Amino acid sequence: MALERRSHLSTDDVFVADVRCGDPPHGWSEVRPAAVFGLLLVRRGVVRGRVEGVEQLLDPTNVFLERMGSERQFAHPCCGVAYTEIVLSEPSMADVLGGDPVVPEGSAYTTPEVDVMHRLLLARIRSGDGDPFELAQRTVDLVSTVFEQLAPARVASGQPATAAARRQVVDDTREVLGKNPLIGLEGLSRAVGCSPHHLSRVFSAVTGTTLTHYRNRLRVAGAMDRLSEGETDLRLLANDLGFTDQAHMTHVVRKTAGLPPGRLRSLLGTGDRWPEAAG
Repeated sequence: MALERRSHLSTDDVFVADVRCGDPPHGWSEVRPAAVFGLLLVRRGVVRGRVEGVEQLLDPTNVFLERMGSERQFAHPCCGVAYTEIVLSEPSMADVLGGDPVVPEGSAYTTPEVDVMHRLLLARIRSGDGDPFELAQRTVDLVSTVFEQLAPARVASGQPATAAARRQVVDDTREVLGKNPLIGLEGLSRAVGCSPHHLSRVFSAVTGTTLTHYRNRLRVAGAMDRLSEGETDLRLLANDLGFTDQAHMTHVVRKTAGLPPGRLRSLLGTGDRWPEAAG
């Protein structure tokens, strides 16, 4: 079988891969226990799966859930199958499901919201502009949205119960990011005692902006501060601020501040007046 797997995100807690099967074999694969907690989202083609002997059809309208240790096998009725594989660590899965890592088995029909979130995650991955923090946030949000259909009470159980508690989580998050804007999503959620899923939702609801956007604002502020103090090495600056490379920093700074780092360096370093907006 011509199987191609490209890993796009791989951390201790989150793994995302693009898998394509160009020439699958006939018949069922060997029965094997699932080694991870995972989700398979078919983008193209049709796959048949058996979990503990129960057969189900997988296509772009549903998502297949893998529970660690469950016996499963697959068959490919057609060629050209493509799917996204998402794996969460056991602690991350427990965070999403209210402290219990036991994953609901089988498959669930997707919704237009899930389809869009899935495709936007892939688009950000393929663009090269998303950093691991943003991609992890998008992945956890996607997984959480799927599980909200299957186990809504479990997913909701970890949410801060009151408005005051939600504001406290946001203040704690801002404090941690202020001290260390390079911290990862999982480390941030542990520091404030809130699951990544609920942290993402609560932060957006209270502040009106996403965690990723807020973190980028802090990093851009740090970049401008360094530039105003005479920093000339943009590659070093990008590395110090946790960007994937100089091009990624340039994209984020331009999008956030309206000007690229080189122009900001010139303006902030010479005291030039801010250019008036066109039009």
